[in-house]
Amino acid sequence: MVRPSFMLEPGATALVVVDMQYASASRADGMGKAAAGLSPAEAGALAYRFDRLERVVVPAIQKLLRFFREHRLRVVYLTNGSEMPDYWDCLPHRRAGYEARNNKKGAREHEILDEIRPLGNECVINKTTTSPFNSTNIDMILARIMGIRYLLFTGVSTNLCVENTARDAYDLGYRCVMVEDGCATTEERFHHAALEHFAKYFGRVDMAVDLIGELSAARKTQHSEAKE
Repeated sequence: MVRPSFMLEPGATALVVVDMQYASASRADGMGKAAAGLSPAEAGALAYRFDRLERVVVPAIQKLLRFFREHRLRVVYLTNGSEMPDYWDCLPHRRAGYEARNNKKGAREHEILDEIRPLGNECVINKTTTSPFNSTNIDMILARIMGIRYLLFTGVSTNLCVENTARDAYDLGYRCVMVEDGCATTEERFHHAALEHFAKYFGRVDMAVDLIGELSAARKTQHSEAKE
């Protein structure tokens, strides 16, 4: 199989921020609260997750957000959780997880981290499955309304919701990039394994700063060509 290779087109590229909520990306809330009742190994995995989120992932997403907003490129946020107070809209085998983290619409845990919160004109799509392509109209929004063909994926977890969303997008014809420093999961080996496999079969894996550089160069080229 040929390793995916493509260049981004700024006007047709969207930044996707996956599940960066207090339920799943905050040391003090949701998943973070569970550390007290876990084994040392499990608690250590959560500590790695939140260390990476705070030191690496949130700053990388902030850089990308600044660039996308400055140049009026599309940003799409995904949230994961119930829209009903009794969680009836979630798959039965997923309800316990949502309930344990109080992850429902209206709760603090369901909200996106303040450090990277969406602006009023940015799209926020709630899903009840690991991939929004199975429980929302995201494909219609991206392809038919926004005219998007290229997607940059950030968020949690690298090997779960982020990867599942990116794989589904690939199968629908989008050109996909997983942002290495924009994603996190509970163990480093899971993170690297997911990215290595994705880069081999489904899309690209790049750092935030390199993607900003690529998009900046593409914008300059388009601007120069428009002047000629």
